This record gives sequence, C-alpha cells and structure tokens, in this order.
Amino acid sequence: FGDLKSAAGLRVLNDFLADRSYIEGYVPSQADIAVFEAIAAPPPADLFHALRWYNHIKSYEKQKASLPGVKKALGKYGPADVEDTTGAATDSKDDDDIDLFGSDDEEESEEAKKLREERLAQYESKKSKKPAVVAKSSILLDVKPWDDETDMAKLEECVRSIQADGLVWGSSKLVPVGYGIKKLQIQCVVEDDKVGTDMLEERITAFEDYVQSMDVAAFNKI
Repeated sequence: FGDLKSAAGLRVLNDFLADRSYIEGYVPSQADIAVFEAIAAPPPADLFHALRWYNHIKSYEKQKASLPGVKKALGKYGPADVEDTTGAATDSKDDDDIDLFGSDDEEESEEAKKLREERLAQYESKKSKKPAVVAKSSILLDVKPWDDETDMAKLEECVRSIQADGLVWGSSKLVPVGYGIKKLQIQCVVEDDKVGTDMLEERITAFEDYVQSMDVAAFNKI
C-alpha cells in the first residue's frame, strides 16, 4: 500500500477495498488487524471504502486476538506492485504515533478520541445527506392480440391491472400491424431491482384470452 500514514497510501488502500470487504478472504482476519494497526488515524470521509473497512475492523477490537490467520509483514498485503514504506522514516515523531486500535489495557488519548469522533461524525453526516440512488428504466412494450376481433380495450385493461412495487404505467396507443389487427404499445417506468422484463412478460401473457405475445420495443435507463 505504500505509506499507510500518508494520504497517498490511504488512497491505494481505498482503491484496493473498492471491490473487497477484507484485506484477504471473505472474513476478518489477522491480515486486517496488521493493516489496521499501521494506520495512524481513520481515513477521511471521501475515502469511503477505506473508512467503511476501518470502522468495521475497529468493531472487532475485543476479538482481534481470536481472528483467524497469522500476521505477516505489512508488505505482504495489498497490491503486489506497491512497496510498503509505512514507518520507513524514523524520527522522534514515531514515539508519538497514536494507535487508534489500542490494547485492552491502554486508554485512548483525548486527542485521538476527539479526532476519531470528529471523523466519524463527518462521515455519518455526509452519508445521511447523500440521497440513495434508485436505478430506473423506461420501457416501451408491444402487446400483440390474437386477431382483429380481440377486444383491445379489455386487453389494455388487463395489462394496466398488473400492479407491483416499483412499476408505474404510462401512456399507450394502438398501432396497426396489418390485416385490421392493431397492437397495444404501452409505456412503463420500473425500478430495476424490483421489476424486470421477464416478470412483465410472464404477467402480461398470462392473459392468454387476449394476449398472443409481448415484446420490448424500447428500453432506456433513466
């Protein structure tokens, strides 16, 4: 990770944790403790992957000795192409470094406690103000009847009767397809993680007295 006491080192750690929950494997281990103890202070709020990991590992303070694995040199963790330089510079300041993890018999200094609480408060404040992004899509459906004798008003009524959380029906129109047959073209907006086209097709084609088939005419992310 480079120097984990520097801003550059913390950025490397943040990028490393962008698609990982832990330094190694899928559960907290001594690898997480080794890296955690090399950090001088909580990562800033904009390095949210690193800060999320930091707060999570800190919650294992009382269980850290029982976590699996064996601590290795810090340079054994993280990106293979980054040399560990944490603690490489030796001066009188090293004696003043603050161990925010601490041991059970050490009291956290007032300065470290204040800094940690300020950083956590900033992080929580930013997180609470940031609105959750809901992925939505606008879908245009073609619903085809069996023949020109199909009651299209009833067909549309059936389609609009389909209700689901994250589904909103929009405008519609009848479009000629030939031989006196018209298809229903209807718009809807869906929340991607709640409603999919497979579900819509299954529910719509269930009205088999009116519906021959359903196709997606257009699909756009909002």
